[in-house]
Amino acid sequence: MTATQEVAMIFKPQRFHGEAPEVAVEFPAEAELEQRVADALAASDGVGAEGLRVVATGKEILLFGGVTTREEMDRAVEVALAVPGVEKVTVRMESGEAP
Repeated sequence: MTATQEVAMIFKPQRFHGEAPEVAVEFPAEAELEQRVADALAASDGVGAEGLRVVATGKEILLFGGVTTREEMDRAVEVALAVPGVEKVTVRMESGEAP
């Protein structure tokens, strides 16, 4: 850098200083249903929910992931169907048991 060059620094104000950013949820009812099903799975006996992903499409719940046994898979479906607002459960899970 020579003596004739200048360095300019630009400081931008923080957008969310002191405030949480607003998160827009495209489908809030589906997000709420997903959360209620995920909470029910986490609280239920007989389901290891840490390997599951819950996605709501309308009133249908899609369960993705892996479980240890077929009984655990059946229990996950039973728990999801017991959540108010869920009308259908589609399973995209694998169990550790042989077919």
